[in-house]
Amino acid sequence: MEQLLATFIDKFGSHTHAKQYFSPGRINLIGEHTDYNGGHVFPAAITIGTFAVAKPRQDKTIRVYSMNFPDLGILEFTCDEDQKRPDLKWANYVLGMLVSLRKMGFETPHGFDLAIEGNIPNGSGLSSSASLEMLVGVIARDLYQLSLASLDMVKAGKDTENNFIGVNSGIMDQFAIAFGEPDSGIFLDTNTLDYEMVPVVLTGYRIVIMNTNKRRELADSKYNERRRECETALSRLQEVLPIQALGELTTETFEQHTDLIGDETLIKRARHAVTENERTIAAKTALTSGNLEEFGQLLNASHASLKADYEVTGIELDTLAETAQAQDGVIGARMTGAGFGGCGIAIVETDKVAQVTQAIHDTYLAVVGYEPAFYACNIGSGARVL
Repeated sequence: MEQLLATFIDKFGSHTHAKQYFSPGRINLIGEHTDYNGGHVFPAAITIGTFAVAKPRQDKTIRVYSMNFPDLGILEFTCDEDQKRPDLKWANYVLGMLVSLRKMGFETPHGFDLAIEGNIPNGSGLSSSASLEMLVGVIARDLYQLSLASLDMVKAGKDTENNFIGVNSGIMDQFAIAFGEPDSGIFLDTNTLDYEMVPVVLTGYRIVIMNTNKRRELADSKYNERRRECETALSRLQEVLPIQALGELTTETFEQHTDLIGDETLIKRARHAVTENERTIAAKTALTSGNLEEFGQLLNASHASLKADYEVTGIELDTLAETAQAQDGVIGARMTGAGFGGCGIAIVETDKVAQVTQAIHDTYLAVVGYEPAFYACNIGSGARVL
């Protein structure tokens, strides 16, 4: 944080009246590609994320600088602009959040200076974009003294992603980052937004994030295609079944009605949405009862479904997850996030983290041809003023 403060002073002058903020990244323990299918997800905030220093201005100018993109320098716009600008690059997330807040009836009457630094690997699938959105939400709430509830901040982030940036993503990432608590996962019904904080007690284990180091761009990936495939399958099932979302189905009911879908690819996509939702519900039960072995088996089954039915893994994620699953000291591993690159997670015995990551590293290098990266992390608090 000291370096970020020094950078703020260098770029914007005095830091009098400046405040410090943090917004985490997130992992999804289980429940992948269920959020837009009306199912359950099980995310958690993590202890890496995006740090910020910000202070209000008297005029309408907003100046932003990222230590992650120093070549872009200071990017500038005004607090009442409402259009995405190609030249603003990452700062469109800042502008988009302010636009979304104004659409919700909140005022953004003056500008501010903002410097940020994130230690979430960009394009890793740990939600650097949602981390930035919730960071801006917390800053706006603080600087403008908004009576902005966390759920409205989450909705503004989703609106920014969907309607300003143009990515048709669900609400899970922003929700996890806004509501996260230490040592707890968020068991969230994406249909109703009812949620429950579930203790994730991993005594003797660490969560190891395994980064493929293959960048994935959500807007350019097959994410929207998968979403359309699920919507098509749902619409065909709705001709007979009184459902609003795939997440309402049990596996048994789904398998009895696959003939309504009539397309093998669409059946596979919908099958993943249905079975993954059931796995997520089972994972909550396993964690609540302290059955880590069962939880690990559900992680492994999740990855298998994402590979075979949803087809969003690829050789990089498969090599990481499947190599991890074969290691002594690993109770479960899977890809996390949208897929097509990004990261996996493994639950690893604390005293075996070094040897497990070395084994995965060596196999991955041999198979894929370049190195992965690893981050052992804990489950932490949500976006906040420091």
